[in-house]
This record gives sequence, C-alpha cells and structure tokens, in this order.
Amino acid sequence: MAEGNILVRLFRIKDLLPITNGSIRISNSKIGNIVYEKENAFDISGRSEVISVVTLDRKLSQEPYEEGENPYLLYNIEVRAEGYKDVIVEGVSVFDGITSIQDIEMEEASIESGEKNLQEEIIIQDQQGVEKSTENIEMGFSMAPFVLRNVYVPEFITVHLGSPTSYAENVTVRFIDYIKNVASSEIYPTWPEEAIRANVYCQISFALNRVYTEWYRNMGYPFQVTNSTAYDQYFVKGRNIFENISKIVDEIFNEYIITIGNQTPFFAQYCNGTTVKCDGLSQWGTVDLAKAGMSALDIIKYYFGYDKVLVRAEYVEGVPESYPGYSLRIGDVNENVKVIQEQLNRVSKNFPAIPRIYPEDGRFGKETEDSVTVFQRVFNLTPDGVVGRATWYKISNIYVGVKRLAELNQEPEIGESGGNGGGIGKPEGDGKYPGYLLKYGARGEKVRELQGYLSEISKSYNIPNVSVDGIFGNVTKDAIIKFQRLFGLSTDGIVGLATWNKVFEVYKNIDNSNPGVPDNEFDGKYPGYLLKYGSRGEKVKEVQYYLASISNQIGIPTVAADGIFGNATREAVVAFQKLFALSLDGIIGQYTWNKILEVYNGMKY
Repeated sequence: MAEGNILVRLFRIKDLLPITNGSIRISNSKIGNIVYEKENAFDISGRSEVISVVTLDRKLSQEPYEEGENPYLLYNIEVRAEGYKDVIVEGVSVFDGITSIQDIEMEEASIESGEKNLQEEIIIQDQQGVEKSTENIEMGFSMAPFVLRNVYVPEFITVHLGSPTSYAENVTVRFIDYIKNVASSEIYPTWPEEAIRANVYCQISFALNRVYTEWYRNMGYPFQVTNSTAYDQYFVKGRNIFENISKIVDEIFNEYIITIGNQTPFFAQYCNGTTVKCDGLSQWGTVDLAKAGMSALDIIKYYFGYDKVLVRAEYVEGVPESYPGYSLRIGDVNENVKVIQEQLNRVSKNFPAIPRIYPEDGRFGKETEDSVTVFQRVFNLTPDGVVGRATWYKISNIYVGVKRLAELNQEPEIGESGGNGGGIGKPEGDGKYPGYLLKYGARGEKVRELQGYLSEISKSYNIPNVSVDGIFGNVTKDAIIKFQRLFGLSTDGIVGLATWNKVFEVYKNIDNSNPGVPDNEFDGKYPGYLLKYGSRGEKVKEVQYYLASISNQIGIPTVAADGIFGNATREAVVAFQKLFALSLDGIIGQYTWNKILEVYNGMKY
C-alpha cells in the first residue's frame, strides 16, 4: 500500500475566521476502522497537522481502469468543537503522495435553544468527473449579442447544483475556489503537471465563457453555471481539494484560452476520452501527451487548433491593487511592498501566527519575508518568502475578505479605533471573582469584565482577541483555553477562581511590548552548553521567555517561562527550527540560540 495525506482546516467563515479548538477522528470509509484521532487537533490558524494515511499506488491512476474500480481510498472525517455543531465529511479521496485538503466551516450551536449533539453531514460523491460517462455537450457562445463589455475574473460565481431546469440549491463561492473544486472533481492529482494545467486552463475558459456571455442569465436563471456534466463542469459542494492542484490554480486562475482575433473566452469542451468521445479535449489523452513532453499550451492547440492562445484577464474583481507584474522579494523598496505590508498586518489580526511587520515602510526586509513565508504556509502556497502572482492575489483576497467581515460587524476591527475588541477603552471592573463559574453561554457584566482583561492580554500573549460584548461564546472559550494552556491551568474553557485570579494577575502585570518577565534580567548570551529536554535553570527560563515573546507573532507553540525544559519547550524549539530551516533536533545549541535572540530582538522594534 502507498501513503497519502489529509490536512483539515477549520473555520467559522472559510479563510477568514479560523476555529482553533476541536477534535478530529478519521476512519476508513469502507471498513470503518479509526486510523487517526486527536483532541486539541488545530493550531492557531485552524490547521491540523498533515496526517498520513494508506491509499492505493499512484500507477493505478495513471491510466484508465475497469469501471467501478477506484485508484484511491476514501476516508471519513469527524470534527467536534465545543459550541459548534459536529461535522462529518464522508468520502474524502486520498491519492498516493498527494495531500488532500478538507476545509470545514462549522455552524454555532444556539446558546438560547441549548442545541447539543447536532450534526452536519457532508457526503462527497464517490466518483471523479473523469470516471463519468457524460460530457458537457450544451454549447456556449463564441460570439453573442448580449455579453459583458470586458472579460474579467469575477470574485464570486453562483453554481446551480443540478441541471438548469431542476429544483436544486444555488451556492455562491469564490471563483478561484470553484476552479479548485472543479479541477479536484474532474481529474486526478497524480497526473503530470502539464496535463493538469491543460485541463485547468479549459475549466477556467469554460467558466469564464459562461460568465462573459451571461449564458444562463440571458435565459432568466439566477445562476452562472450548473454542476451537471451534461451542461457544465463537475462541482461537488463541500468536497476536499488537492494541494498540488490548488497551487496550480492559485498561479493561473486569471489565464484563459481565446481564439486569435476573438476576445471571448473559448468554450473549451472536454470529455474523458475513454467511455465518451468528443470533438474537444480528451482528459485521459492529456496524460499521454504530457508524458510525451508536450506543454499545456501545446496540448490545448493539439485538441482545439493552432489559432488558440492563452491570455490573462486584466481585471480581477475584488482585488484593491493589481499585481505589479514582477515578484517582490527581500531588498525591494517601493509602494507595492508597502501595500503588501499593510495587508499582511491586517490579515494577521485574524491569523495571529503571521508575524506583524513594523514599520510599514515599503522596505522588503527579513521581517516582511518571514511574514510572507508564514502566510504562504497558512494558505497552502509555496513557502519561499517571495510575493509572486499567486501570493499577491491570495494576500489581496484574504485582506478584502477580513475587511469586509469587519465592516459587516461579524468580527471586530481590533486596534483600529484605539480600543479593544468591543470598541471600549481599558477594562472596567473591580477584579474580584464573581463567586460562580463563567462558562460557555454565560452573559453579563462579569463576562464583559473578563473579556476586557483577555482583550488586553491578547496584545502581549499568544491568545485570540475577543469582542467585549458580555456574551461567553466560542471565541471567549477559545481564548480561555489558550490562556489556561499557556499558564499551566486545567484546559476546560471554564473560568473558576484559579483561572479568574490568573487572568487578573497577568492583566495587572502586562508589559505591552513583551510578555513574561522583564528582559533586563537577561543578558542574551549563549550559556556555552546545550539546552535540551531535562535542562533547568535561569538560561532555560531566559530562552523560554524569548520563545513566549516570539510566539505572539509567529506560529510556534507558547511556553511558560518556568526554567524547566520539558515537552512543551522542546515542541516550541522544534517548531522554531522548522520555521527558520534549522536542524530539527529540539536542542538549543549556539546557532539556534543566536537565531532565537535575533528574531526576538527584531520583534521589539
């Protein structure tokens, strides 16, 4: 048996509001055995670890096979998070050597109605589009009397989940997510890259033709495409996507096929080429042509004619600044760098693993490179620290999304009004424990007081910011769990006397620039010997202090500065070493010490 991977990303709103506390259980869809189970399975960006599972050998997906035999294995994913409805995703496909990314949006359980043990099921069809004996035969326009003035990439596209005349749900998704879903549904991620690219170009062109010609809108329908392969492309609501396909789409999502002399996106029809033959592109045929050394464009010309070329849409809807046309990298100084710095700093409020950049001066230095690299990891881009086309548009899309979310009052604009998450000044209250437990569902002035303390603490410690609204919801519970974990308390998300007193103590002793103990107690000098698991003393306490400070802005685990080098400290060191390409041994030698100190000092300014 071969191995593939599963990555789960958990959100309240996809790519905008991560959920950071929850459990995962993964089981084999066919036989039901549990292959992975973990509590507290998500990091501060709402991402699980990359989970390895067995699957079938990739050679089975390199050529057509007997109908009814799948060249991959299917898994079910069950996710639970306190205060949210449970979610079960059935039929996540896993291929040899490929990471399957399953995004899950969770719905809050109602506090008022006391909803518990509610469950949402997402069932993914056990069939890729390339396995279907159908083709998209409904013709599109090459020229039409009622078309949009210019070709553009829409921010969103509305998909009808059925044939045009059927009674079915309409879903609106980001255009780029639609293409990732279609590509992951239509073809296999194990195919040669040029074959994948050729298919994706066809899928983009097909969709843009529907948008540009307003095919369905001209017929009075309130959608732009369907998911019926008899008319359009295969789209599966809620399905997983594949990491390699996702990266390709991020790179080329605004490129499409035209016929020379005609600006209309080409209606690029295709079929699987085995059970169904057609005049357009053969999906399986692209595999053979790519293996023979043909590029994606050559494959397109092979099927559609040599008058076909690739062009790029000049306008991408929803992006405040167009890509400048060149990559931004360390050493660059210009206004485009400043745009990226401002956008990354705003995104980091929702995804605090992304280091903030100070000052926003348009100089692409080490801090900007580190921030870009972490952003790329969080959003499944190639983590090279360079802002190319894919990274530029991804940063812009996420930035626009979080700003829009804040404007809709679903999420506070932290710090932009000079107050905390609830739009008030310093917390009000006497600091006294109310005499009863504060937990999920609680309301009132003592909850508001607690939230005020947490909001201030979040400016110095790596815990989520909270809105000061007097309602103990999921965000407040999440912040309490992170706080309890950081300070060695029972991680139950409930505020009893011990947790209340610790919250108030930390709030009263905050140094807004750095947490823990004053750094003037430390000299920053390497002790001259290795610090590793089991070590104790002031130098351990010193490095723990540096790591705790760093964890406020970079996605490494938080540690308590207690002078004891235990498992939590070792995990933080390994995470730091991985982030900065050091030897992953969990041991602090001189090189790791110097890098920790360098990053810590850089974050103070």
